[in-house]
Amino acid sequence: MAPSTKTVLIPIAHGTEPLEAVAMITTLRRGGADVTVASVETQVGVDACHGIKMVADTLLSDITDSIFDLIVLPGGLPGGETLKNCKPLENMVKKQDTDGRLNAAICCAPALALGTWGLLQGKKATGYPVFMEKLASTCATAVESRVQIDGRIVTSRGPGTTIEFSITLVEQLCGKEKADEVSSILLVRPNPGEEYTFTELNKTEWLFEDTPQILVPIAEDSEETEAIALVDILRRAKANVVIAAIGNSLEVVGSCEAKLVADVLLDEVAEKSFDLIVLPGGNGAQRFASCEKLVNMLNKQAEANKPYGGICKSPVYVFEHNGLLKDKKATTHPRVSNELSDQSHIDHRVVVDGNVITSRAPGTAMEFSLAIVEKFYGREKALQLAKATLV
Repeated sequence: MAPSTKTVLIPIAHGTEPLEAVAMITTLRRGGADVTVASVETQVGVDACHGIKMVADTLLSDITDSIFDLIVLPGGLPGGETLKNCKPLENMVKKQDTDGRLNAAICCAPALALGTWGLLQGKKATGYPVFMEKLASTCATAVESRVQIDGRIVTSRGPGTTIEFSITLVEQLCGKEKADEVSSILLVRPNPGEEYTFTELNKTEWLFEDTPQILVPIAEDSEETEAIALVDILRRAKANVVIAAIGNSLEVVGSCEAKLVADVLLDEVAEKSFDLIVLPGGNGAQRFASCEKLVNMLNKQAEANKPYGGICKSPVYVFEHNGLLKDKKATTHPRVSNELSDQSHIDHRVVVDGNVITSRAPGTAMEFSLAIVEKFYGREKALQLAKATLV
C-alpha cells in the first residue's frame, strides 16, 4: 500500500442495506482508497436486506486497534440498530472524532448511531426521511440535503444518494480531481432527485404470470453496484429475483473486489424459464459471453420474444457479439460504445427497444432498475420505489 493511500472502514451487519454498502465499497476503491469491510457479527458472512448475502474482509473484533482515515456506516434495518449497539465500533468512531478524522453515515445510521453516540450535537446532518425527527432529537440540526458535510462528519439519506455520498467522501479523502475522475467513470446522474426517465422505442408490453421471474447472473469481475442495484430494487418491487453464479462457486469476487453471493449456480437454472434475464456489467461481461449455457438461454429468450437486458459492457460483449441487438437501439458504457454497430443512442442513460433494455454504468443502475419495474408494474409503482429509495 502506498504511503499516501487513504484507509477506510465500512462495518456491516445482518440487515445492512446492501446497495448502500456495496456502492460505498466500490466507489471508494475506485477512488484509490484501501477499504476494509468488517462484520460486526461473529462471522464474516452477513444476511443483508432483501435476501442479499454479503461477505466481509474481516471481523470488526480483529481490528479494533486499527486506525482509519474514514469510518463510514451504511444504513438498513436491523443493521443500523446492530451498528449502534456495537460498543467496539462506538469506541472506534468516538476516537475517530476526538482525533479529528472523518466519520460518515447514511440512511438510518446518522440518527441511530452517530446521533445516539453524541457526535451530531450542534451539527447539520441529514438521513432517511423517517429518521429526521430522531435526528433532530439528538441535538443535530436536521436538514434535507442529499449529502451534508459539517466539519469532519458527512451524512446522507438513502440508497439513491449513495453514489453522490461516496463521491463526496472520495473528494474529502483524495481531492476534487480524483472525485471528478471517478464520477465521470460511474456516469453519476446530472440531475439527482429529479424524476427518472428513459428512452423507449417500439413499445411492447412485458408479460408475466402472478410474479415476474427474473434471472440476474453474476460472474468473477461483475460490476457489484450494478448487480446489487438490480436485485435490491427488483426485490423491493416484489419480483422473484434469482442470482445465479457462472462457474462452480456461489461466492464470486466482483470488479472492485467486493464479495457477492449467488442463490444458485447457473447450471441449476439453465433449463428454467424467466420473464427477464438481465446482466450486470464490468469485466464479468466477458465471462458471460464465453458461457455457452447463458448465451443459449439468451438466444431462447430472444426467439420467444421475452425481455432481456444488460448494463455497462454487457450490451457489447454479450448482446452485440452474439447478434442479440439486431435491429435494436441500445446504449452501453462509453469505453466500449464504439463496438456497437448502431451508435445512435449511446448517449442515452437507459434505452428500451421492444423487449430489450440496456444501460450504461453504475451511476445509471438505479434508473435502469426502475425502468424494469415500470415495464412490469407500471410507472406509478416505479415512482413510489424511486421516492422510497431517494433516487
